[in-house]
This record gives sequence, structure tokens and C-alpha cells, in this order.
Amino acid sequence: MYTRIRDLREDSDRTQREVSEYLYCDQSLYSKYERGIRDVPVSVVIKLAQLYGTSTDYILGLTDEKQPYK
Repeated sequence: MYTRIRDLREDSDRTQREVSEYLYCDQSLYSKYERGIRDVPVSVVIKLAQLYGTSTDYILGLTDEKQPYK
């Protein structure tokens, strides 16, 4: 999951600071999410899925389909 949230951020040309501002958290905390040092709360996974237009299942590694279910 950690590499997926980093890859999604990089693919969308966003910085950690931009994403952390979207999530209303410190950049250092978001960095820890990406590095797997801190567990990512469910509420953050949902917000990231909304930000990137993907499913929570994709972020969690349960599917390789980036597009959300229809």
C-alpha cells in the first residue's frame, strides 16, 4: 500500500506537502505513511482514493485495477 500511495502522488505530479495539506496533516506524518512507518487510517485511505479517482481496494493492494468500480 505504501508504494501505491507514493506512486499515485508522483503520477499526479503532486508534492508530499500538497497531499498533506489536502489531508490536513503535517508533511512529516504523510511522509511516514508513504514510508510505511505509520499505519494509514481508513479515513485517510478514503480521502486518497477520492483525490486520485481510484478505489480504496487499489490503494490497499486488493486489486490492480486503478479505475473504481462502477
